[in-house]
Amino acid sequence: MSDSNTTRFRNSSTFILLGIPGLEEAHIWISIPFCTMYAIAILGNFTILFIVKTDLHEPMYIFLSMLAITDLALSIATMPTTLGIFLFNSREISLDACFAQLFFIHSLSFTESSVLLLMAFDRFVAICNPLRYASILTLPRIGKMGLVFVLRGVSLIFPLPFLLKRFQYCRANVLSHCYCLHQDVIKMACADITVNYIFGFFLTVTVVGLDSLFIFLSYVMILKTVLKVTSHAECLKALNTCVSHFCAVLLFYTPRIGLGLIHGYWKSSPPLLNLFLGYISLFVPPLMNPIVYSVKSQHLSARIIRLFIK
Repeated sequence: MSDSNTTRFRNSSTFILLGIPGLEEAHIWISIPFCTMYAIAILGNFTILFIVKTDLHEPMYIFLSMLAITDLALSIATMPTTLGIFLFNSREISLDACFAQLFFIHSLSFTESSVLLLMAFDRFVAICNPLRYASILTLPRIGKMGLVFVLRGVSLIFPLPFLLKRFQYCRANVLSHCYCLHQDVIKMACADITVNYIFGFFLTVTVVGLDSLFIFLSYVMILKTVLKVTSHAECLKALNTCVSHFCAVLLFYTPRIGLGLIHGYWKSSPPLLNLFLGYISLFVPPLMNPIVYSVKSQHLSARIIRLFIK
């Protein structure tokens, strides 16, 4: 029986994606909040892009448009398989399609981490060195920084699909989420995954680890500068400009760090916790980032109101 199962999975050209275990009968109802989240995320991020393109050309809003583009791409990357499961019970995905999806998800996640780092740098320069803000963050320089970090995300993830394609998959081919992740797929391989594990760990440390470290150091410098301000009102005003970015950082890094710890160290974690963090890590930031920035930015909220009311 064991040999026949091994042969069957080895010859299989598909993985099985997972919805919400135990609630398969309710998937059509569960699709309603997911469709709503996708609609709000797409509408919100497109609205931000339209307003930034037409009205707001300051560096802060250009970085926000980069974040919106990344969030839109992440939503589009996960939408086909997620809605396919909940609307049509379409759970199978071919190996090539799975590898392509995980490439886009991981490269876009790395790009979003880089954009959050650029936004932290923007706040650092604006608060700690305001007189040189315009000369440091020029439009050509912003474009070059964005391009470099996009290329970094794509080039670092590019080897992953090829490393995965060389394996035979002979274990149970049911993945843990409604989309493909590298750390999920390699568990299905019936071969030595040491190279993939080390490479994945290296990517996490060099991208997410370093980006989050530099973001933390930026906020340390911002706090040191702000605490030197004698006026309490000016201190609060300066910190208020960082609230939206700080919320975006928490929304992005917290579930991903939790998910990484579960995959790497807490093998006996409850499956629903793994599933819950997986959904939060990819669906909540594209949904909440436009809302948070629209609420906290007076310039942005005023233009959104003008756009939809006139």
